[in-house]
Amino acid sequence: MSEVIPHTPPTRVAVNGIEIVYDTIGEPDAPPILLIMGLGAQMIDWRDEFCALLAARGFRVIRFDNRDAGQSTIFEHAGHPRIDEMLAALGRGEKVEAPYLLTDLVADTVGLLDALGVEKTHVVGLSMGGAIAQLLAARHPERVLTLTSIMSNTGEPGLPASSPEAWSCLTAPLETELGPFLDQYVYKWGVYCGPKYPFDATAGRQHAARVFERGVHSAGRDRQMAAILASGSRREALAAVSCPTLVIHGESDPVVRIEGGRATARAIAGAELLTIEGMGHDLPKAVWPEVVDAIARHARR
Repeated sequence: MSEVIPHTPPTRVAVNGIEIVYDTIGEPDAPPILLIMGLGAQMIDWRDEFCALLAARGFRVIRFDNRDAGQSTIFEHAGHPRIDEMLAALGRGEKVEAPYLLTDLVADTVGLLDALGVEKTHVVGLSMGGAIAQLLAARHPERVLTLTSIMSNTGEPGLPASSPEAWSCLTAPLETELGPFLDQYVYKWGVYCGPKYPFDATAGRQHAARVFERGVHSAGRDRQMAAILASGSRREALAAVSCPTLVIHGESDPVVRIEGGRATARAIAGAELLTIEGMGHDLPKAVWPEVVDAIARHARR
C-alpha cells in the first residue's frame, strides 16, 4: 500500500483491576473495529498486514492482549490449573472452578473500550476471542454495532471434539527456550492449518520469534482454557444477541470443528454463516482478502 497507515505504539492501560496492553491501526477518527484474540494468543497474532487491510477499508483497528497473554497482566498468583482433571470432572457431570471466567474477560474488554472512550464498536473475535465477543454482544448490546465470530462455537456439550493431534498441540506445555519454541510453533500450526492452505514455516518462525520476545505463558494459557471450561454453554446467552452477526469458519478446522460454527449461526437470530473450504484453525494470508471483504461488508450492513 502506498499510503502510510497510522499505527500507535503498544500502550498499557489500567482496566477492571488489571493492566491491558493494546495498540491501534488506522485513522483515529475512523469507525472502530475491536479484534479479540484466542486461547494463549497475543494481539500481534492479528497480523499487522491483516489489520492494515481492515484499516484501509476505513476502520480504526483496536487489538489487545487478553489477561494472561502477551504483555497484559499475568495471573501468576492464581496457580496452574489441571485441565485433565477439569475435563474428567465435567465428564462426571460435575461443575468446575477456574481462577476467572469468560465474563471476566468480557469485563476487561468493556474496560478497555471505556478507557479508550469508545462507546460503540464493531467486534471481531477469533476462537476463544469469538466466545468473548459473543458474550460481549449478548451482555452489552449497547456497545456492539456488529459481531463477527470466527472459528468459535457455542460452548455447549455434544459438539465434536478437537482431533487428538490438535488437542495435544493445544495443551502441550510451551517451550521456554527460543529454538525449541520456534520448532514447537511451526509444528503446532502445521497441525492446525487446513489442507488447502499449508502453513508457511519460514514466515511462521519469524512471527514466532516476535511472540516469544513479548512473552509466552503456559500457565496463563491453561488458566484461559480453565475459564472456557468453567464458563459452560453460551447457547442461551446467544439468543439475546440482537446486532447483525457474521460467523466465519474453516471447513477443515481440527480444533473447533465446523459444527461449532454452524451451531453458533443457529443460536443467533439472523446470523450469516460463511464457511471457507480447506481452511483450518488459522487465518492464512491467502484468505485475508475474502475475510476482510466479508467483515467490511458486514460492518456496513
